[in-house]
Amino acid sequence: MKKFSRSALSQAVLGVAIAGLCAGSAFAATKKPAAKAAAAPAAADASITEIELVHDFDADKAAQLQKMVDRFNAGTAGPKIVIRERAWNEGTMPHLLILGERDLPGFLSGAQRYRPLYQVMKDAGLPMETLRAPAMMTPTPLDSANRLIALPVALSTPVMFYNKDAFKEAGVDPEKAPKTWQELQGTLGKLVAAGQSCPYTSAQPAWILVENMSAWHNEPVVSEGKKTSLAVNGMLPVKHVAMLSSWVKARYLQLFGRNDEAVEHFAKGECAVLTAASGAWPTLQRQAKFNVGVAALPYHEDYYGAPQNTLADGPAMWVAAGKKPAEYKAVARFVSFWLTGESQVEWQRNAGYLPLNRAGLLASESRLLSSDLANIRVGVAELTNKPVTAVSKASAYPQRAAVRRIVDEELESVWEDRKPSKLALDTAVARSRSAD
Repeated sequence: MKKFSRSALSQAVLGVAIAGLCAGSAFAATKKPAAKAAAAPAAADASITEIELVHDFDADKAAQLQKMVDRFNAGTAGPKIVIRERAWNEGTMPHLLILGERDLPGFLSGAQRYRPLYQVMKDAGLPMETLRAPAMMTPTPLDSANRLIALPVALSTPVMFYNKDAFKEAGVDPEKAPKTWQELQGTLGKLVAAGQSCPYTSAQPAWILVENMSAWHNEPVVSEGKKTSLAVNGMLPVKHVAMLSSWVKARYLQLFGRNDEAVEHFAKGECAVLTAASGAWPTLQRQAKFNVGVAALPYHEDYYGAPQNTLADGPAMWVAAGKKPAEYKAVARFVSFWLTGESQVEWQRNAGYLPLNRAGLLASESRLLSSDLANIRVGVAELTNKPVTAVSKASAYPQRAAVRRIVDEELESVWEDRKPSKLALDTAVARSRSAD
């Protein structure tokens, strides 16, 4: 098992990360400096004063997005980016939409509502290198030719956060996070003995505790035949969910909802260990009144070949169809600005999301940014721990609303002691075969 210190993310691993996480060597790269990309002939944009952007970020991430927009607006003579808090389907279609799992299905259903990002950039004369899609990234922002149709601005992968102060009080070394689920169980026992009422919690249980845990052990999440369906009822997921069920009964584990509710409980100091998206790191740093540690997702040491690789997923920024050429040029300049090295570092530090190009990735190795980007180093190390296999690659299928709901419902039947883990996961697989 690799240690996830700064020295462990060697140049060899960086080479894999750059080749896999980025387009050729970058997700998207412009060939013009940011200052030139932001400039535009005044006449071309005279009739366009603003570009509207809507999103589904929480308040903390929204504040970081506003900082990015403010910096762009201060340096451009063209139309300004204006963020508005409203649903994308209320009123006139906005120019830009950062959409996550909750709102994306509605946006993508029916007639095409977006203009492919690669086409927007090409028409504006701001070329982007062709994306060689990393197999561990959910392929939703890509078309069938692996071209970017949206910019994956908010990619995360699951990691483990922990309360260093709580560890110290329980007699656990706060600088040595548990590497395996077996080690974590021992740590949770010590936390309980020290009076901790919520030793462990997890955000997004279906994504982290089933989908990513399967990939992390090179176990299939989906079965692709005549009809795609789930395949999460093998020995590993059944064993893992059964273990977690025993933790619920022993009060080692508390679950607060299907989304990111657990992050808030951890930030308030109510729970000592949290598995959540890597992008939660800067928010926790700002909100928690205790020392927060970040480490790799635990694995089962008795499972051959583990750990393998985790998966990257998160909201992407889409460009709406039906806008004017001048508006698309302004959008392209904003995208170009977002992909500059300075913006990539700012976005990683403030919002916590994975880098989109080489400049952002190399920033995570900077000693000056060591503490700020600890989550990026851990996340990249997980994603590139081993070459992605046909089994451990990402699929868009589990992100479908109907499929995700099925997994959540069946997991809840286990937590509530209404079904054993095998029956619940068998039922999830069977139900997925007829999911809409």
